[in-house]
Amino acid sequence: MVIHNLGLKNSILNQFILELRDVTIQKDAMRFRKNIERIGEILSYELSKTLDYEIKTVQTPLGTKEISVPKNALVLCSILRAGLPLHQGLLNYFDTAENGFISAYRDHQNDDDFEIVVKYLASPSLEGKTLILADPMLATGKTLENTFTVMKRHGMPEQVHIVSVIGSEQGISYIKNVFPENTHLWIAAVDEKLNDKSYIIPGLGDAGDLSFGVKL
Repeated sequence: MVIHNLGLKNSILNQFILELRDVTIQKDAMRFRKNIERIGEILSYELSKTLDYEIKTVQTPLGTKEISVPKNALVLCSILRAGLPLHQGLLNYFDTAENGFISAYRDHQNDDDFEIVVKYLASPSLEGKTLILADPMLATGKTLENTFTVMKRHGMPEQVHIVSVIGSEQGISYIKNVFPENTHLWIAAVDEKLNDKSYIIPGLGDAGDLSFGVKL
């Protein structure tokens, strides 16, 4: 797996991460969603540099011009519900991509153990395409593993890109072993550990709740 940790470099991206983490600023749900969307745009721009390109000729009012443009058949797929603002950021840049959505949640068997349950998938064929899988919080990595297993029923993509906002070192190590070797991970920040309930520390809290309100 190729890991692109954009938070290691100085850029405006780190301002958006700071605001997502800040316990006062993150109470503004609209701003929280917008910051995730903007991070998705930045990650999209960097990701676009690694795509395959072809030359196209465009007719202008005064002549023609050859321009190099991406040629990949893209499918953007987000993990509901927390992935929706990140998906919008990706879609702002990859506006001609096909789209997929998949549900995944933690089914807690007891206070210590949980299972990742996937119950819904709406996706086009992935066969031979470039899959961009968006999940803002990469904690244990099991959600990404389970969703990718289900998605492969729609075909095997030629390329896989994972886009996340914050991940744990443990989760990143885990997905290295379950995704194809040439998978790319695009991430804005990496934190050192998980707590005893498998939440990222220091992280930012529950991205879904902060974006859309507390669920039952």
